[in-house]
Amino acid sequence: MTQDAVFGPFFATVFLTVLVWVYMYIRRIGFITSQKIRPQDLAAPGTVVHIWPPGVSNPSDNLKNLFEIPVLFYVLVLYLFITKQVDAIYVNAAWVFVGFRALHSIVHCTFNLIMLRFYLYLFATLAVWFIAIRAAFIYFSV
Repeated sequence: MTQDAVFGPFFATVFLTVLVWVYMYIRRIGFITSQKIRPQDLAAPGTVVHIWPPGVSNPSDNLKNLFEIPVLFYVLVLYLFITKQVDAIYVNAAWVFVGFRALHSIVHCTFNLIMLRFYLYLFATLAVWFIAIRAAFIYFSV
């Protein structure tokens, strides 16, 4: 296994973030246009919370989520690459993370079934904790 194999899931997560960002703006602009909302009506902080329906606010919330646990994922990937510890176990766990995060984003941005979304988030996050704990055990055992 080459060390750069871990960048597949790394860039897949980046691409997921880009897709959610684009989808968020498609939903926002569509809503603003259909409701004939003036941009200045959205200028005051907190006003959009009362205006956006869930179909518009959920993609924004999901984008915020993609800057929480995934940040730890990015840091761990870089750590593993720099320390030359990338192996098949880490790469597979990274793809598990990406898969469940992608499913989480799909659910959150569309029909938003809360318990399904929770379990998808949980499994994705467990993959990151697995990577972190395994890397820490290896680091502290040296």
